[in-house]
Order: sequence, then C-alpha cells, then structure tokens
Amino acid sequence: MQLVQLPPDGTPLDLPDARLRYFKHFFSPDEAITYFSLLKETIPWRQDPITVFGKTYDQPRLTALHANNTKPYRYSGISMHPNKMTDELNEIYQRIRRVSNVEYTSVLLNLYRDGKDSNGWHADNEKELGKSPTIASVSFGAERYFHLKHRNLKDARLKLLLHSGSLLLMEGDTQEKWLHQLPKTTQPLQARINLTFRKII
Repeated sequence: MQLVQLPPDGTPLDLPDARLRYFKHFFSPDEAITYFSLLKETIPWRQDPITVFGKTYDQPRLTALHANNTKPYRYSGISMHPNKMTDELNEIYQRIRRVSNVEYTSVLLNLYRDGKDSNGWHADNEKELGKSPTIASVSFGAERYFHLKHRNLKDARLKLLLHSGSLLLMEGDTQEKWLHQLPKTTQPLQARINLTFRKII
C-alpha cells in the first residue's frame, strides 16, 4: 500500500476514476483541540451491533448521526435517526461549504477510541446519497492512516495520513469506483473523531 506524497492543499490527487482533495490545515491546531474536546463530551455517542457474514458484534467504534432534517441513514443493516445539528457542527459545516459548494444535510460522526477501533472496507454509496455523492471528511484528534483501493484496478491502492484539523473531500466517482477503510493498528494511539458530511436525498 503506497503512502502518497500529497500535493498542495486543495489540489486534486492524480487518481483514476476519482477526485480527492486534501486540506491538511483546514482547522488550526487550537481549533482542532477545541472541537475535539467539545464533540467528545457533548455528542450522544452510541455503539450499534452490526451483522457481517451472519455474525453479529458491536461496531469497533462509537457513532452518532446529526442532521438538519429528520431523514434516517441506513448502512450495513443499521438504521440511524438523526439528532439535531449542534452549534459546533453547524460552524464546521459552514466552513466546509466554502470549498465544497455542497449543501450537506447530515453528518455521521465516528469516535475511534484507540488503535483497536476501526472501519472496514466500504464505500459511501447508499441509495439515499444519490449518484456520485460528495463526502466531506473532517478529522480531529490522533492521526490515522486512511486506505483506499480501486474496485477493479488491482494496483490502484494508496494510504493517506489524516492529520488533526484536516479536511478530505471525496468527489466525482470516488464512491462508485473505490473502497476505503480505517484499519486497526497495534500502535498506542489516542482517540480520534471523524465527521463525514453527506447529503441525504
């Protein structure tokens, strides 16, 4: 898995069938620390059971859904009904809108408590997201490696180190053509909060 040398902030990565833009310092270090603390303490985190290949177990992370409407979000057999957007989430959303030009309706939050928490290979391609959705991914807290692989091109694989305060925009056909994951690691890591803004139609 190749570790990619990232281009300047906001410059699309040179990838087949995908458009990724990374902003390493989208939020300042002080903002990242403040948002991490507020979200960790105020978000109503939950741990849902998930069924994979007939076996049910607790997801290896905590999650929450917030939205400016009441539309649920369903993935992997889980149905989440949203909480209201908080002031902090609205602040973050307004910052992202300036560079993505997308009217997001919802944000799925993930709390990775340590390196044992993870998210397996998947794409954000549920029907309620529509065709070629733009996903805006914000990271606060510990740095983690984010892996991507093309569905059909065996050699098209890469990993990105997502920094605290960063923004990753996944646009175009990324969700249709690629899969992504946040793998487990044996390294001793502190907690990380990830926010993925999306438009549920």
